[in-house]
Amino acid sequence: MPLSDLERRGMLVLAIGIVVLFGRVSAQNCGCSSDLCCSQYGFCGNGNDFCGTGCQQGPCNNNPTPSTRPTPNPKGVSSIIKKDFFDAILSTADSSCAGKSFYTYAHFIQAANAFPGFGTSGSSDDAKRELAAFFAHVTHETGSFCFIEEIDGAQQNYCDETNTQYPCVAGKGYFGRGAIQLTWNFNYGLAGEDIGFDGVNEPEKVAQDPTISFKTAVWFWMKNSNAHSAITSGEGFGATIQAVNGPIECNGGNPATVNKRVTFYKRYCQKLGVDPGSNLSC
Repeated sequence: MPLSDLERRGMLVLAIGIVVLFGRVSAQNCGCSSDLCCSQYGFCGNGNDFCGTGCQQGPCNNNPTPSTRPTPNPKGVSSIIKKDFFDAILSTADSSCAGKSFYTYAHFIQAANAFPGFGTSGSSDDAKRELAAFFAHVTHETGSFCFIEEIDGAQQNYCDETNTQYPCVAGKGYFGRGAIQLTWNFNYGLAGEDIGFDGVNEPEKVAQDPTISFKTAVWFWMKNSNAHSAITSGEGFGATIQAVNGPIECNGGNPATVNKRVTFYKRYCQKLGVDPGSNLSC
């Protein structure tokens, strides 16, 4: 039966009411703007009638909830560690220190960028804690960027003669060098293979090339210890001490040195605006 004018006007009023109730609507075949849902009947709009059951496109209610897992920092280490942070550490080194003109911010960033995941893993706070931890150890190991080589290191014997893969070379010393004092012939050999220098035959390169110096430090942090994972896994700063020099310092071995590392870590966390977390000591 044909509708009367009164009935047609009633249906028009009802349709307008629906539009007002549920937001902007337009009849189409799922060509909605990104902020609107395409309903099961091909209309664009907001609200459960559009984004609920049968929703074809857009921010539908049944879309998977975005992951709440921390995502890596896409901006890199330089977005957290600025030049003024680095230079503040360097400024405390005496002008007579060999490291004063050796270590630079540019060389550090170049080395950091060579290792994906370093200072960019986990949440933003995780990344800040990792970098605070790294610089706490670097500060202690180098005396605030004063030393390039271990004091009296040439008098120490860091040759593991049982290691046949990276045998010691006569006349070469494998004592501590670099931003995190790399030691032992096997570490020089492994680091050299990964980074791209002859660590066994030319260990002195670590004290001659500032980029290699920082690369060996980041390499050790990332690949030859669990220091990198200690922060993101929740183990805490104490686990990084265990990774770097645990057999000598932890479990009462050298509590004064452990306390120095912890003090540096807490200071750098404060500068980076992040809570240092728990489990600070080893």
